[in-house]
Amino acid sequence: MAQSKGTVVLAYSGGLDTSCILVWLKEQGYDVIAYLANIGQKEDFEAARKKALALGAKKVYIEDVSREFVESFIWPAVQANALYEDRYLLGTALARPCIARGLVGIAQQERAAYIAHGATGKGNDQVRFELSCYALCPKIKVVAPWRLPEFYQRFPGRRELMDYAKKHGIPVPVTPQTPWSMDENLMHISYEAGILENPKVIDHGSRGAGRVSCICSLIGNFTAGPPVCAGRLRRRPRRVTNTGDGATRSSALELFVYLNDIAGKHGVGRIDIVENRFVGMKSRGIYETPAGTILHHAHLDIEAFTMDREVRKIKQGLSLKFSELVYNGFWHSPECEFLRECIGRSQEPVVGTVLLSVFKGHIYILGRESPRSLYNEELVSMNVQGDYEPADATGFININSLR
Repeated sequence: MAQSKGTVVLAYSGGLDTSCILVWLKEQGYDVIAYLANIGQKEDFEAARKKALALGAKKVYIEDVSREFVESFIWPAVQANALYEDRYLLGTALARPCIARGLVGIAQQERAAYIAHGATGKGNDQVRFELSCYALCPKIKVVAPWRLPEFYQRFPGRRELMDYAKKHGIPVPVTPQTPWSMDENLMHISYEAGILENPKVIDHGSRGAGRVSCICSLIGNFTAGPPVCAGRLRRRPRRVTNTGDGATRSSALELFVYLNDIAGKHGVGRIDIVENRFVGMKSRGIYETPAGTILHHAHLDIEAFTMDREVRKIKQGLSLKFSELVYNGFWHSPECEFLRECIGRSQEPVVGTVLLSVFKGHIYILGRESPRSLYNEELVSMNVQGDYEPADATGFININSLR
């Protein structure tokens, strides 16, 4: 047995990687505390607890941080209209700083000098976890097995990990027949790796898995066939109401889960993309973000209805930078905190209700209303002159044509 190296808090999921890493860390002489954050994934948490203890974890902490995830991480992203490279709604990127906050809290509570994670040495998550941990606790030390030669040379691929798991009696949900990696939370579910690494392969495996479970709170209404949602937003989503049966959801979690269910049934929010990782390589990912996609479109609509044109132009630039920072793992950086404050300030007039429908993978905006609307029906009407002198447009055009 290796000499004791101290206590490490492991970001544990119960999957292949972290289960093997738990056993491997013990082999290296660490006392392992497993930390599992409930951020809305469909998981048998009690089974995960028993599994971690059976594998040798000293303690197991399971924390429900789903409400914090929605209110402190997802809502600011909705306000920002955050999209990475025009398509990705940042489901995993938003979850990592939330999990890191819990990891650091347990490490401080247990006086552990180390934190460990199962992120690979090629991906974004290693950056997201570690930048967040260092920001929250600069003295913490991070053990990243996938960056240690003694680990990745021993386990060059998933097959070697599965052989290790078999040798040590570690039950894992991944088999050689379905070797892709999945990450699930309230915001989305992602699929990558394995056969999906070939960008020409059609994603038959993950399609229709139906495991997505998102969280958002919007004020809205849905009716059946096709579902119609009138959603009310006041800076942050507040309520969703089904216009067909009158069912209303008001709490953040209930609202987001409900929107996930509605949108998921209609195939809303699924994308297959190749993106640029922060570390410099391109990767292929399949993402399903039903509720987040509804909220994104609803928020865009009410924002355009209520926000000054020039403010909106500036805010669009801020949103682009915010998305990049979140994707790259800088949630807790000074510049990202500054952007969240600026974007939050821009949301003061963003109040109202959006009527929309979801049908066969599409979202249709049907109408909107707001007490802070900048839309003047009389001024814009083709039938009424209103408080506008058409002749004034001549000078406007002449001035703009000078150059």
